[in-house]
Amino acid sequence: MTPLANARARYDRATAHLDAPLALVDLDAFDANADDLVRRAAGKPVRVASKSVRCRALLERVLARDGFAGVMSYTLAESLWLARSGVEDVLLAYPSADRDGYAELAADPKLAASVTVMVDDPAQLRLIEEARGPGAEEIRVCLELDTSLLLLGGRVRVGARRSPLHSPADVAELARLVDRRPGFRVVGLMAYEGHVAGVGDDVAGSPLRSRAIRLMQRAARRELAARRDAVVRAVRAVVPELEFVNGGGTGSVQHTVAEPAVTEVAAGSGLFVPRLFDNYTSFTGRPAALFAQPVVRRPGVGVVTVLGGGYPASGVAGPDRSPVPYLPEGLRYDPQEGAGEVQTPLLGPPADDLLIGDKVWFRHAKAGELCERFAALHLVSGDAVVDTVPTYRGEGRTFL
Repeated sequence: MTPLANARARYDRATAHLDAPLALVDLDAFDANADDLVRRAAGKPVRVASKSVRCRALLERVLARDGFAGVMSYTLAESLWLARSGVEDVLLAYPSADRDGYAELAADPKLAASVTVMVDDPAQLRLIEEARGPGAEEIRVCLELDTSLLLLGGRVRVGARRSPLHSPADVAELARLVDRRPGFRVVGLMAYEGHVAGVGDDVAGSPLRSRAIRLMQRAARRELAARRDAVVRAVRAVVPELEFVNGGGTGSVQHTVAEPAVTEVAAGSGLFVPRLFDNYTSFTGRPAALFAQPVVRRPGVGVVTVLGGGYPASGVAGPDRSPVPYLPEGLRYDPQEGAGEVQTPLLGPPADDLLIGDKVWFRHAKAGELCERFAALHLVSGDAVVDTVPTYRGEGRTFL
């Protein structure tokens, strides 16, 4: 049997008592991926990106391992919930307009000490001030640097449109503004180089495009390393007691931690290794998160239909945002239908060996978004389900 055939047999045995649809996490793969992230981080702590996990039990599992410290959250409501659940270091990675959440944060000493909010615009500070009321707790603030690579005098931009703060002067000026504002304290800097960390550089069947991506990323890393160092020095001149400088993501861990200015790296997708992380030359992970759909029809030779399965990932719409049929090997979508809302036909020779009720295993395009579709994750070790834990959705938490 091939390795993938062995994996299918193991997952089928482990979940033989469970009806699909269902989702699982292979703990052996999950733990191996966690070890690989720590190895690549080379001694600097890895902050877990919760949006790529969305399951408290698995966040707790990885935070209990050496080499991981803190959570990078994606909404203020989630940050407060995690802090109330016992996470002592939560960095909110995105600015928020949640006035009720800010009022709650500022009114609770424990929450205010545990949660750091993201700011890149004075208007965000004003919103927080309006929400917090008088005599509230000090708010911990992280400033975000725009990591985009600007070419041709800024006419060409490579990178996500995030923070408006691009230069050392931009960030230092906002640091001064926050430092002069009562009730706020700058404690960190963040710079997420998504065009390096989140873009695979080994695109299957496209050697020229892959080479272009590698050249772009090399130039982007070089430019950002120099600029990030200058930004950190400029901010430390204003805020000498800066606690952390966060950067990177799963696809750039070993490059980001090589910068002396960076004190920690963020990663989350590298724990589950969804399909968008297959095309990297810098690391190879093990797919750890899968979902299964049941065969419900056999329309003809070489065709089966599974229930549901149309779970697209966020981002620019395209084939790479669809889940991929994974096990058994050799199944593909019908190009006229794709992954459907309530049913999905699959083509290929393996279809003729599948029976009604059999499971077809899929990999999601992105990591944590899978958990928005399922209330529970079945945790598999070896060929047995060793635990079943709720996702955020299973705990009644749908933050976005």
